[in-house]
Amino acid sequence: MPTIVDTEVSKPARITGRVMSGVVVLFLLFDGAIKLVPVSVVTETMDRMGFGASDALARSLGIITIVCTLLYSVPPTSILGAILLTGYLGGAIASHVRIGSPLFTHTLFGLYLGLLLWGGLYLRDGNLRALLPFRR
Repeated sequence: MPTIVDTEVSKPARITGRVMSGVVVLFLLFDGAIKLVPVSVVTETMDRMGFGASDALARSLGIITIVCTLLYSVPPTSILGAILLTGYLGGAIASHVRIGSPLFTHTLFGLYLGLLLWGGLYLRDGNLRALLPFRR
């Protein structure tokens, strides 16, 4: 059975990856927390996006966001968390496309966050580097 060999990650790459991942984790934990409360801006925005002003839906999305973010932040489950968050962010992008949100500020924000998420993980995780080697 083939195994993935953990490749060495330089200290500057690891630190940069942790900072990038930390920004993503802080943002998504905040996003999940405000959906758990849920504050009026969350339910109003969900209503404008066509999902209705449901507190239960907002809380469910908050729980999903926090669980996926915690999976991403724990090294043994970080790749699983990144995959789940990619799907979550893809849904956000699709929702913004559907209602015609501004492209660079709203619609592509999920893409920016996803690139930061995967870039941080790639820089700090030797297993992912071994799985997806970029050749010069």
